[in-house]
Amino acid sequence: MGQTVRNGKGEQCVSISVASQITGVEVHTLRYWEREFSGYLNPIRTAGGQRRYRPQDIQTVYSLKQLLRDEMFSIAGAKKHLKRQLAA
Repeated sequence: MGQTVRNGKGEQCVSISVASQITGVEVHTLRYWEREFSGYLNPIRTAGGQRRYRPQDIQTVYSLKQLLRDEMFSIAGAKKHLKRQLAA
């Protein structure tokens, strides 16, 4: 019921609740990560302001999840790590 849409490029976009189910990351955590990692995680917004996660956003969530939960990076450490990766 409107949970999955396609963007202008034909990519399948999902709501934040579906992105949460796919990635195993809680909705409130996704919102927090979106604020903290705004340079890396930027889901598109509908005209009504709802988030729509693209495939690349889902991959970014998986990367953040690995850094923060599996590798035990701090938020600041994860930001530095991502910045170094982009510079390389």
